[in-house]
Amino acid sequence: MSDRLVLRAATPADAPVIAATIAAAFEQYRGKLVPESGAFRETAEGIARELAKGAGAIVAEQDGSVVGCVMTKREEGDLYFGRLSVLPAARGLGLAGKLIAAVEAEARARQLPGVRLGVRIALPANQKLFQSLGYRETSREAHPGFDHPTSINMRKPLK
Repeated sequence: MSDRLVLRAATPADAPVIAATIAAAFEQYRGKLVPESGAFRETAEGIARELAKGAGAIVAEQDGSVVGCVMTKREEGDLYFGRLSVLPAARGLGLAGKLIAAVEAEARARQLPGVRLGVRIALPANQKLFQSLGYRETSREAHPGFDHPTSINMRKPLK
């Protein structure tokens, strides 16, 4: 992989490649998360609708090919990110951190006070990554139909 990495705001035309990137990145979790990740229900049409309604996305391109992405939306006065996705072949190069930094830069550009995310309790490595970047747990919640927490909500205040 070369050094020609470009991070850019996605457009509705990017919806098919965003859906494909999310599916490929989350495949490692298929059958391992309870409940199953909602990432497997993402479609190009649904992503295009979200983008048209004001949600955002950032795509990472390496030599013109999308290798990662992240979805964003306003939530509780902050910028929330989800579906942080890096293709397996592009992992280990710090791309997730670069995508998160781009989300934080977007939040700062919008003069928002913080960035939020949700992470599964069953994914301690992901929790550790977010903690290393300054995110702290704010609450836990249960997915519908569960009587115990399945997800951790995290927030990073921006200065």
